[in-house]
Amino acid sequence: MGVDLRQVVAGILTLTMFVMLGQMIKRDHFDSLQDKLPGDGEDAHFESVNAIENDGLVKLSKRSKGPWMEDIQELKPCWSRTDLDEIEQSRGYVTFSLTNGPEYHVSQIADAVVVARYLTATLVLPDIRGSKPGDVRNFEDIYDVDKFMKSLDGIVKVAKELPNEISIRDLAAVKVPNRVTEDHIVESVEPVFKSKGNIRLATYFPSVNMRKTAQKSSVDSVACLGMFGTFKLQSEVLEVVDSMIERLRTLSRKSNGKFIAVDLRVEILENKNCHGSGSARAKSCYNAQEIALFLRKVGFDTDTTIYLTQSRWDNSLSVLRDIFPKTYTKESVMPDEKKGKFLGSEDSEFEKVIDFHICSQSDVFVPAISGLFYANVAGKRIASGKPQILVPADIPGTSAPITNYLSPYVAKRNHLAYSCFC
Repeated sequence: MGVDLRQVVAGILTLTMFVMLGQMIKRDHFDSLQDKLPGDGEDAHFESVNAIENDGLVKLSKRSKGPWMEDIQELKPCWSRTDLDEIEQSRGYVTFSLTNGPEYHVSQIADAVVVARYLTATLVLPDIRGSKPGDVRNFEDIYDVDKFMKSLDGIVKVAKELPNEISIRDLAAVKVPNRVTEDHIVESVEPVFKSKGNIRLATYFPSVNMRKTAQKSSVDSVACLGMFGTFKLQSEVLEVVDSMIERLRTLSRKSNGKFIAVDLRVEILENKNCHGSGSARAKSCYNAQEIALFLRKVGFDTDTTIYLTQSRWDNSLSVLRDIFPKTYTKESVMPDEKKGKFLGSEDSEFEKVIDFHICSQSDVFVPAISGLFYANVAGKRIASGKPQILVPADIPGTSAPITNYLSPYVAKRNHLAYSCFC
């Protein structure tokens, strides 16, 4: 019996239609589940990203399940201490405080070192001030004093405290913008220093821009050293950070120990500054639901381990845990015997420092909130060969290449860190 060619063609067309229908049902079912998830989007502004994959910047890992990226070789400092002359006889003192968390500390240290170096003044070891009145800690409570002083040896003289004969009331208060320039020091700082002999420095932040500039400056090497070469956590804080990272890696066996850190803090998401303006409705904050959908659409499995900078669990985060059950906050992964000291208050400097360093060492970092935390974590990651920073976005459809969302700081190599490291 002969085969009717028309029947064969009809059969093939019918089978093709069933396959297409099945794919449509699967996609519609996935999208409908996402649409039913509770939670409202937060509007604001992130810089637009459309990164192109570049083997020199990021490589996808073939060893782990999911779209994980590999570390690159740790960069080396471009600045050289041999380019800096030995300090002259010190004249007077520069004092300052570290405030508002580690993302600010990085910049405050850099500016203070640049100013003290230019003035040939002695830099006094700063204290650390929290957001509440009276919340003051010593530098050594969080950071390694020996590392700090040794790193500046021959560059800036450092004293642990002011001499007894100098009263705090005699210090002239001087404000400088973040990434202070030599011109600003000459015009606005040096005259006060020459007149008063000793100053108290405060850095203000007219913007959170951490992009590198085309212009080279005589203070660049000092600024790079201050920002990237002076900080190390003191031993007890470092031990807590390491134990928490080890715990997160243990929970991530299915992804070969890899985990994602997301800077997501509910109190900031509720702030009006997270709401967009203008017709573009650009975003600078993403809530738990939006982060969950973003991570799924770029290909992360539901068994991926996620660390949130939110200190204590909030019900608004449940939508994220519904999709990624292995979602944790500090209280879940910190050793019990350390919680009394390091989770003691809502505004603890310890908590901010822990978040900063875990986000700097995670396998992927996702800033749900735009700002200085994102910018300075990015700098630390770039310097240590961890450029896997994904800026979230609203993704149409059901999937998207992960490399499309690589941070512009990395994709365009325009972060200040690229001026300091090669």
